[in-house]
Amino acid sequence: MSEHLKNRVALVTGGSRGIGKAIALALASEGVAVAVNYRERGQEAASVVETIHRSGGRAVAVAADVSLASDVHRLVSDVERQLDPIDILVNNAGMAASRGLDDITEEDFDRMIAVNLKSAFLCTQAVLPGMRTRRWGRIVNISSIAARAAGGISVVYNASKAGLEGLTRGYAARLAPEGVTVNAVAPGLTDTEMGKPLIEAGVVARIPVGRPGTGEEIAQAVLLLVRDAFITGQTLAVNGGVLFV
Repeated sequence: MSEHLKNRVALVTGGSRGIGKAIALALASEGVAVAVNYRERGQEAASVVETIHRSGGRAVAVAADVSLASDVHRLVSDVERQLDPIDILVNNAGMAASRGLDDITEEDFDRMIAVNLKSAFLCTQAVLPGMRTRRWGRIVNISSIAARAAGGISVVYNASKAGLEGLTRGYAARLAPEGVTVNAVAPGLTDTEMGKPLIEAGVVARIPVGRPGTGEEIAQAVLLLVRDAFITGQTLAVNGGVLFV
């Protein structure tokens, strides 16, 4: 357990499963109180919270659609009421609807940008006043290898994750003097529910280390960025050697 992080409060969006779940558990192992956000999977979020409680940690599950400003304001208020002000924000919520060029609709575009990019903006804006007042904050955005590579999901997914990295650098440059760091982690193919179709399609053969990543490995990268006050404005690539950035 890190004394530096003990009793800090984190909000992990999309924290009920996959990478988000692994991040929530990793933060809790460092003594951080964790708010596990979810939109639909309440039972899974409750299971993550129960796991944290069993290990002696503090956690709550909070439902919210983080692509909606009204939900985000309620979410942050609920977390602060139940746990205390938010010191660490992990913008992990995302979606990855596979679409070919001829199949993408305006609705697809709007929804993916809202969930993958706008949500990070809304959550960041909501927690920043407290972080700036306390002059301490850590924001980590979960990007993707698709931000800088062709990817196999859709061009909108590529654009949403590239935008997230731009948002990361923009905030980082402005907030560094105030004790708030902002970074991104860009996973490659990871063994999660979202990654399973690509694993089944044989994409693993393109990964130099010969396997997909794990949620726990992505979570360790997040912990690195949360612990270190001198890293900001960076995107940490965790992809098994597929892409060097």
